Amino acid sequence: MRALKGLTIAALAFCATPAIAQTVWDMPTGYAPSNFHTLNDMEFAKRVGEATGGKLTINVHPGASLYKAPEIKRAVQTGQAQIGEVLMVLLSNENPMYEIDGMPFLATSYEQAKKLSDLQRPYIEKILADQGVMLLFSVPWPPQGLFSKNAINSIADMKGEAHRAYSKQTSRLAELAGARPTVIQAAEVTQALATGKITSLITSAQSGVDYKVWESLGYYYDMRGWMPKNMIVVNKAAFDALDADTRKIVLAEAARAEEAGWASSRRVTDETTKALADNGLKVEVPSAQLDKDLRAIGKQMLDEWLAGADDDVRAVVAAFQK
Repeated sequence: MRALKGLTIAALAFCATPAIAQTVWDMPTGYAPSNFHTLNDMEFAKRVGEATGGKLTINVHPGASLYKAPEIKRAVQTGQAQIGEVLMVLLSNENPMYEIDGMPFLATSYEQAKKLSDLQRPYIEKILADQGVMLLFSVPWPPQGLFSKNAINSIADMKGEAHRAYSKQTSRLAELAGARPTVIQAAEVTQALATGKITSLITSAQSGVDYKVWESLGYYYDMRGWMPKNMIVVNKAAFDALDADTRKIVLAEAARAEEAGWASSRRVTDETTKALADNGLKVEVPSAQLDKDLRAIGKQMLDEWLAGADDDVRAVVAAFQK
């Protein structure tokens, strides 16, 4: 009886304690669990969960397991997912402001990329806000390089190559180089390499490691071409539904995740480039001719793009180049 009485008192006490209202967010991303972007997302989610005492749980879904990369922003916008990671240049068809950091040889160092990001951000925030979406943070990829099955000493050597493209810009670059662009999302690249569907691609050394390119290709040209950004966006209604303290925590952790992500991007640039060489890939800087050819294509692309751009885009590029 004493035991029963004790259990009854404990049960009553438990019922009298207000339950913590728990909110769960799904966060799709298109990249491998080991990718530094994904690891940064997971750390962000972990810290938010701990700082809110479990009031907000963010479940990260890597490898395009929940939504394919091109579908993620729309999923967040419509509330099918509360938060997600998007490669900004994938949204080029929505607004040219998303294209800026994907322009070849415009911003080629972390210092330049940060300057461009700061100039671009207010416009991106406004575009997203009009769609009921909020930008939490953005992180750049390491500089883009050229992977190929065969040696490439000039643009002439790219003629006819089956070249993987991930954006409008990379498709155009392939066209101007005489290659055959094939649009393939990150989660499908490894298979495309293994089957010979593609024989060259431009991406970061980090992605090269993710795809284990050394199993299919022979060369990596460290051209340090440009640094596209991933952005983590949240459905504004879902964010506004949080209590004030939780919103503050999410914003604070987002700021920390952005800083940590930029630092990780810098670090993995050298680590993953070394990993490519360690796995047998020939890692080289582009020849003088190849560098000249690529930069000429980059200039042509920028001129073409600016000719059709709006005033906001021109203002950002002008401020960056000033």
